[in-house]
Amino acid sequence: MPQKKPNVIWFIADQMRGQATGRNGDPNVFTPNLDNMAIAGKNFPHAVSGYPLCCPFRGSMLTGKYAHNHSVSLHEERLDPSYKTVTDVFNDHGYETIYLGKWHLAGFKEREGRSALRTVPHEDRGRFDTWLGYENNNSQWDSWIHGHENGNEVKHMRLPGYETGCLTDMALERISARKDSERPFFMVISVQPPHVPTLAPADARRYQAQQLKLRPNVPITQEAEARFQLSGYYAQIDDLDTNVGRVMERLNSEGMTEDTHLMFFSDHGDQMGSQGRFGKCVPYEESARVPFIIGGGQPMAYGDWSCGNAPCLVNHVDIAPTTLGLCGIPTPEWMEGFDYSHRRTGINAATRIQQEPDSAYLQLIGDRESSYAWRCVITRDGWKYACVRGGEWLLFNLNDDPHELNNLAFHTAHRKKRKELNQLLRDWATQTGDSFEFPES
Repeated sequence: MPQKKPNVIWFIADQMRGQATGRNGDPNVFTPNLDNMAIAGKNFPHAVSGYPLCCPFRGSMLTGKYAHNHSVSLHEERLDPSYKTVTDVFNDHGYETIYLGKWHLAGFKEREGRSALRTVPHEDRGRFDTWLGYENNNSQWDSWIHGHENGNEVKHMRLPGYETGCLTDMALERISARKDSERPFFMVISVQPPHVPTLAPADARRYQAQQLKLRPNVPITQEAEARFQLSGYYAQIDDLDTNVGRVMERLNSEGMTEDTHLMFFSDHGDQMGSQGRFGKCVPYEESARVPFIIGGGQPMAYGDWSCGNAPCLVNHVDIAPTTLGLCGIPTPEWMEGFDYSHRRTGINAATRIQQEPDSAYLQLIGDRESSYAWRCVITRDGWKYACVRGGEWLLFNLNDDPHELNNLAFHTAHRKKRKELNQLLRDWATQTGDSFEFPES
């Protein structure tokens, strides 16, 4: 009798920057569950958001394609149901597919009415067997879900408490219900926090604003606002960590830990005052780096392949191929990302490590009439280069300048490196079919 394939759970945060865990070096936040998951599983501290904006990231997360190759190139655009997704692959391999929480791919415009109270059409729910979610909602204490389950439509209902805990409750119930199932499942738990507004449950750990250690790239003029926002941001992450721990505990109590890969990541980060900015949409470290951790699925790994010396630049297009790889399912030809599952499983690790990309491609496409656009490349040896349409913007040596305090883009001594990275960026654009007006180097 063939062995049952492993289950997979995606636990997705919204706007959590990659630096914001204890394991990744944040001196303020308390994240014991994520840290334990990183130590016992596989942590990717150099993971990036190839498009640090909710909707385009999520389109790439599901399709394994760059945003210029699917239908969500801008914010609040619709993922055309004609595009194949990772869900289709799991459906074809006999998995039960379950989605819980934030979707943000139906193309609803917030200016046309509160998206949380609008109904996502069935054909826009990504072909999940169960879909209980909402389009978008920046109000964690007033969260509504709707959708379908067991072949029946579920009307809008208000979650009885704080969003993260309520969605986790729903996930725990459905995990336990599948304890003895012969059919594997792919489950997504997609929560809004730690997205602004930075409101957290009363029982989350409190973070005193004046006691926080700010990153060196927060200018003095932004310190007060950064401290205020970060105190709530960290409380949200603390609560998020608690709920990840609840999922881990439930898997363990049901004897499902080694049968289930638990993957934690975020769609993008938040500047939180760094570089004098708040929010996302920029290629600076606080916006572009995301947490990415793979736990469960097997015991702790001890091989050198599990961490390696060279950083793994896991990107948004790599999430779907890596997830399939963890389940022994080959990457479909239409996906454009790389499968990093060997970093957790050790399967063909020596060969696969040599094949890993030596750089990652990031973008903000933007509306030509009303928005700026940029392209960025980050290399495995620690360089970052970004340009806007027809002009230079950023060049950093992250090895010497991890907080990006010294922009070398216009420094004559680094002309050669700038030209080299400009060409690398052009190569990425050619390889992926991206049209962009790059500056002459």
